Amino acid sequence: MKFLIIEDDVEAAKYLRHALDEAGHVADLAHNGIDGFALADHGGYDALVVDRMMPKRDGLSVVAELRENGDNTPVLILSALGEVDDRVTGLRAGGDDYLTKPYAFSELLARLEALVRRGSASENQSQYQVGDLVLDRLSREVKRADQTILLQPREFRLLEYLMRNAGQVVTRTMLLEHVWDYHFDPQTNVIDVHISRLRSKIERGFDKPLLHTIRGAGYVMRA
Repeated sequence: MKFLIIEDDVEAAKYLRHALDEAGHVADLAHNGIDGFALADHGGYDALVVDRMMPKRDGLSVVAELRENGDNTPVLILSALGEVDDRVTGLRAGGDDYLTKPYAFSELLARLEALVRRGSASENQSQYQVGDLVLDRLSREVKRADQTILLQPREFRLLEYLMRNAGQVVTRTMLLEHVWDYHFDPQTNVIDVHISRLRSKIERGFDKPLLHTIRGAGYVMRA
């Protein structure tokens, strides 16, 4: 899953991104409300983690404007303010959940997963399926023809993005931005290596290929 962390404490934000990365997720960072709103408004995130008190623009105003614009991306508000009135204010501004600082990462991750599960339930997108290949975003299980396929975190991210865009050509640039979080081409064969490993895991021993190379364009998942 891909998250956006809007947090003015640079070290805390880096720690949280690193922890999410270790858990198999991708996260973008913004260190003030103005930059955070610009990234959030662009879309493409499964959930947002928003600090309440920030320079330039506070987190609650960011969330409130996103809601006014019709953006229903789940939001977890972080704050050192933990009184009942503070939590009520945060939720009424448009937050879906409210977590006080200091927090345990395990609880934050569980709350994010619950928010994504709640949001995706209405869209029926907690799972992706292409042919007989099924990926469950929340349990992080991948099966083909009811056979469990074990993937490394980066392979899981890669497959999730390809299956989310099944039937559409996914370019190398799209993969670099959404799977590796690179906004430049590192001029390496990192994509080719991971595609090759992923293809061997989801196709070896099965009759039909699912991951296709479109020469000069990118890759596409289709049965």
